[in-house]
Amino acid sequence: MQPTSDDFALPPGQRVRPDFPRFGIVAYARQPLPATEVRIEVVGAIEQPIVLTASELATLPRVTQRADFHCAAGWSHRALEWSGVRFKDVWEQLILPKARPTTQIKLIVLRCQDRYRTALPLADLIAADVLLADRLNGQPLTVEHGAPIRLVAPAHYGYKNAKHLSRLELRADEHGYRAKVRLLDHPRARVAQEERGQFLPGWILRYAFRPFIEPIVRAIKAIGDNQRS
Repeated sequence: MQPTSDDFALPPGQRVRPDFPRFGIVAYARQPLPATEVRIEVVGAIEQPIVLTASELATLPRVTQRADFHCAAGWSHRALEWSGVRFKDVWEQLILPKARPTTQIKLIVLRCQDRYRTALPLADLIAADVLLADRLNGQPLTVEHGAPIRLVAPAHYGYKNAKHLSRLELRADEHGYRAKVRLLDHPRARVAQEERGQFLPGWILRYAFRPFIEPIVRAIKAIGDNQRS
């Protein structure tokens, strides 16, 4: 991708991409997704494990928002329209009263049907623009973009926007939690701070990631084509 005039309005190191490809670690794209209905288990430091389904989430106000999507590899897609419920509402109206945490929760591990996992501080998840989304651009989510439900956290790189969300693990801290790929999973991954990964500065990682964008897009597209055939 060559830089364009649109790139100058983006966060550091990002370049506009006109399409919105399925992207990520190739191995996860090969995993079967057993559930087609929304089912999010809530476990961890709580009195009562609960399961959030589409029926429970439907009791909350629906919101629609436009947001840019920023991948840590260095590409961005502008003005996606996501629809769902605010994570803050899920936390305050469903999780707190029903699961009843037994300690102060500071970290939530996000686990997905494809075995991917990441985590974010609770303080980041309850920001007003963080959603559990089930629709994209006016249509139900496709498998490529996280069906049946995914996290949308616009202030954070795409790898924190967990797709095919199936479990929330509530923790007091990071003790006992380990990211799948530690180098590529910053504790917060904030776009504005260029927190692309751990141990190396973000500006170095942007150049390290860039050559792999198109090969990953092609590989994951081929997997999707084979799954549909």
